[in-house]
Amino acid sequence: MVNYKYKDYLINEFDIDPQVLEITEKAEKQLTDRFAELDDICAVCQMKVLKAFQDNHINATHFDWNTGYGYDDPGRAAVEKVYASVFNTEAALVRPNIVNGTHAIAATLFGILRPGDELLEATGAPYDTLETVIGKYSDGDFKGTLLDYGILYNEVPLNPDLDVDLEAIKAAITDKTKVVAMQRSTGYDWRPAISLESIRKVTEMVHEIDPSIIVMLDNCYGEFVDTVEPTDLGADIMAGSLIKNPGGGLALSGGYIVGREDLIEKVSYRLTCPGIGAECGLTFGQNRHVLQGLFLAPKVVNAAVKGAMLAGVVYDELGFEVMPPAMAPRGDIIQAIKFLDPDRTVAFCQAIQSAAPVDSYVSPVPWDMPGYQDQVVMAAGAFVQGSSIELSADGPLREPYIAYFQGGLTYEHSRFGIIKSLDTLTKQGLLPDR
Repeated sequence: MVNYKYKDYLINEFDIDPQVLEITEKAEKQLTDRFAELDDICAVCQMKVLKAFQDNHINATHFDWNTGYGYDDPGRAAVEKVYASVFNTEAALVRPNIVNGTHAIAATLFGILRPGDELLEATGAPYDTLETVIGKYSDGDFKGTLLDYGILYNEVPLNPDLDVDLEAIKAAITDKTKVVAMQRSTGYDWRPAISLESIRKVTEMVHEIDPSIIVMLDNCYGEFVDTVEPTDLGADIMAGSLIKNPGGGLALSGGYIVGREDLIEKVSYRLTCPGIGAECGLTFGQNRHVLQGLFLAPKVVNAAVKGAMLAGVVYDELGFEVMPPAMAPRGDIIQAIKFLDPDRTVAFCQAIQSAAPVDSYVSPVPWDMPGYQDQVVMAAGAFVQGSSIELSADGPLREPYIAYFQGGLTYEHSRFGIIKSLDTLTKQGLLPDR
């Protein structure tokens, strides 16, 4: 049996160009101090999650499941108490029938807004699928969007520094404004994640103007990237997906909504129906996966953030524009790379797919994905379909042709995805001259 070292193994078993490994190693050395900072964040988050489990007396009975309506399900109640503790809120909804992050956000908005209320997006245009929920691209047919139901909508662009514009937000608030919403992550936009400090400033300003206005956060991709969450800073309600950060790669489906008890109750009536609310809802045996995934999430997110930072440094060194900037503080697990070319974008995503443990032999191509205005190329060779906490990359095929890299259940796998992408672009002659 040949005992390869790591570099030798990649060269001999994966046919990786040695120069690619040299580029990656050089970038990794630049990140030594930053990785130490991330490990400290991970340790705090891990203890926070552990304390939530202990404080809520999690035991083996919470892994069982009921049938039918799911009345008095102790496991479901325990999961939601743990989530409320982790995110420092009064209540939570954590359900497998929430199909994705957009569904969690939509349920939240439909639950707390009424006809004549205004939704004000304070971080510019939201993610593509949420624009469909709002009804910005409605063809006139009633599809049940927010605008269809007479809910008003306005948005405030980010300032030239790609941060929240406090004065513009203040000026946009009217007596009809009921919800001020923020999208923490970059989505398919060219900007860094909104910082926790900016979220705090908006939250405090809005509540000072009118305490009855609800501050709502789309927290997708942001959980456990720092030691505090937006709800620690005064956000009233927050939503996200279980097949992103907090699921730790083990949750099979679902989403979460955490916040004030009165708001969570209203959302529960949208999630099921008035009169039923959170009282019913089968968890289909997922409680153990959800809880164990949450317990592992801080370490998994730590791996994903390290991978994102490595991707940023590597591609920055190669002359590509990256967002956030290579060594900048992180507010989510996403690294955007501006390729300025559709072939590079597709090749990058195909390389990430080829680095996957599942469907590595499949070559993704751009397709008409539901809820998007442009074709999307998506690499997602994951154990859980669509899980973007696992190694993945995607992007809409539109100028300036940006690919969004995220995930990796382990740092070693995330790093290999970067190595494989660089090796593929090198061998296809798609890298700029250096």
